Amino acid sequence: MTTDARKLLESDMSLPAGDRAGLAARLIESLDSDSVEETRSAWDAEVSRRIAELDHGSVAPIPHSEAILRIKG
Repeated sequence: MTTDARKLLESDMSLPAGDRAGLAARLIESLDSDSVEETRSAWDAEVSRRIAELDHGSVAPIPHSEAILRIKG
């Protein structure tokens, strides 16, 4: 990482979480703009699939605290 990039990162880390998330998304999009729409479509399909699983009762939600414990292993 260049010095300029490091300075920018340090500055941007003080932004509110929503602004940092938006900035991160825009940076990621800038890396491969040809596949952005394809990626969005894939995520839309995945979200729809998961909602359908919840609606049909084939999966059950778990509390956030339990999910975090599972992630941390």
